[in-house]
Amino acid sequence: KMMKINFVLVEPKVPENIGASARAIKTMGFDSLVLVNPCEYKEGKSRWVAHGSAEILENAKVYNSLAEALSDSDFAIATSIRRRMVKVDIVNSRDLSEFLISKSGYIKNVSLVFGREESGLTNDEIKLCDIVSAVPMQIKYPSLNLAQAVMIYAYELSKHIQNFKTIENETDNDSYHAMKNKVRQLLYKIGLTEADNRFGRIMERVAFLKDGDINLAHTICNLIEERLQAVC
Repeated sequence: KMMKINFVLVEPKVPENIGASARAIKTMGFDSLVLVNPCEYKEGKSRWVAHGSAEILENAKVYNSLAEALSDSDFAIATSIRRRMVKVDIVNSRDLSEFLISKSGYIKNVSLVFGREESGLTNDEIKLCDIVSAVPMQIKYPSLNLAQAVMIYAYELSKHIQNFKTIENETDNDSYHAMKNKVRQLLYKIGLTEADNRFGRIMERVAFLKDGDINLAHTICNLIEERLQAVC
């Protein structure tokens, strides 16, 4: 089974950017476009620029918030050119394919999140994502156009699309999502919450675990949970 890659555009305001993004997605072999509070995108300029990718626009899923858009995702990647203190480790766009392949035994539904044309993603929106990825550029300004950024990521991922395989797990206990929830609940139990910077840093490093590490993390979490229950 193939890993699903969703291209998520948060509050795009330029119809042409949505159309060009749809075209880029289809050209590179993908088909899932997700929109959060978009401008008109099914007619006019957006449809004209999409040119042969109308079905991507027609089938796009629309949500009122990024949290809702990510509700079915196993793994979410925020794209940003800015160095944000909310996330420390940045995955280069060129390395993203190999990064996802290293997790392909556990994550099935990946969302690649792009921010607004003018302001990008907020820190709160980045916190909803597991990691941050950035396109390396020679100069900082002018920044990439939204559709250009989508095209770059679609191209980079398409080069390894045949390797995005997932293994059907017998239970949810083997999934990355389940393991991440285990870690989160254990942190809550020892009094570490989102208000503590260490919480965010720990969850960020959890996102970098590879397939073999995830099994080990499940085991460690289970052992800690058993010890905590015994103490109580």
